[in-house]
Amino acid sequence: MTAVPVSMTDVRGLVDGALRAAVGRLDPRTYRVAAYHLGWADEEGRPLAAPAGKALRPALALLSARAAGAPPESALPGAVAVELTHAFSLLHDDIMDGDRTRRHRPAAWTVFGEPAAILAGDALLALALEVLLEAPGQGSARAARALTVATRRLIAGQSLDLEFETRRQVGLEECTAMAADKTAALLACSCAIGAVLDGAPEPLAAALEAFGADLGLAFQLVDDLLGIWGDPATTGKPALSDLRSRKMSLPVVAALNSGTPEGARLAELYARPPDPEDPEDPDEEDLAEAAALVEAAGGRAWAEAAADERIASAAAHLASAPLPEPVRAEFLRIAAFVTRRDH
Repeated sequence: MTAVPVSMTDVRGLVDGALRAAVGRLDPRTYRVAAYHLGWADEEGRPLAAPAGKALRPALALLSARAAGAPPESALPGAVAVELTHAFSLLHDDIMDGDRTRRHRPAAWTVFGEPAAILAGDALLALALEVLLEAPGQGSARAARALTVATRRLIAGQSLDLEFETRRQVGLEECTAMAADKTAALLACSCAIGAVLDGAPEPLAAALEAFGADLGLAFQLVDDLLGIWGDPATTGKPALSDLRSRKMSLPVVAALNSGTPEGARLAELYARPPDPEDPEDPDEEDLAEAAALVEAAGGRAWAEAAADERIASAAAHLASAPLPEPVRAEFLRIAAFVTRRDH
């Protein structure tokens, strides 16, 4: 099993105080929702000991400062901003997708209501830009613009993802483009924002962003694989959850567009509306059949190969970038860790 990279184990110690100070600016009602969502408190506002999540995006932001020859602490505003933006997106996504759990406990909207969760997400996004624009140096405006562009793309990807729920046919190319916006855009921004804050030359920032874009797509491909074949004990999702919700994930779309009998049968299952009188519809037998059809139609093999290709492409962007060798190696260690398939 791949060990957790050092930069990811140390990141909470560097970022947590700055993140809590930023969120502490919120009004008490909004703060309570945000603190719960971030894993700092329970539903009554009582503090919890351990923060939740991998802090992947802050870790990448801090590492990108080192890529530009700056101390990681100089990227703290960027690390906080990308984590706040990520938190905003998850708050809103849970509502739009109807997901009732987040990190093994009730999602914030189920505890505090949809309006409060929406407002908390809005507040976190505004706070992200506030933190960035307060950063010292001439790179703050450039970093803020990079984050707003990434957020706009994230929203466009989520909008397209919602549209897919109402369509019978989704092309593999447009599904990949959706993932490039919804997931990869913010990861790409995270991989460059520390360097941007330090005023790094454009070629270096562009190479880091390109690395993050490919890493983000590989990350989404692996997440989609885990959404069908992952272990619920480690993913935090029910078994076959993406199939139960008829999600147009990348392996599913690859199978549906395979031109195979199995792909055609999968399309029939996806087109059949669930029985509103039966909370168990689709049942476990239907879900197991759907998973087998995705694999038989080549969706699983395609997604695994595509993830490997994206990881290789990400590494190639780093190979040509002018950055210290230890930093390059750490980026690659993070990439290997977050795209492993035994989560």
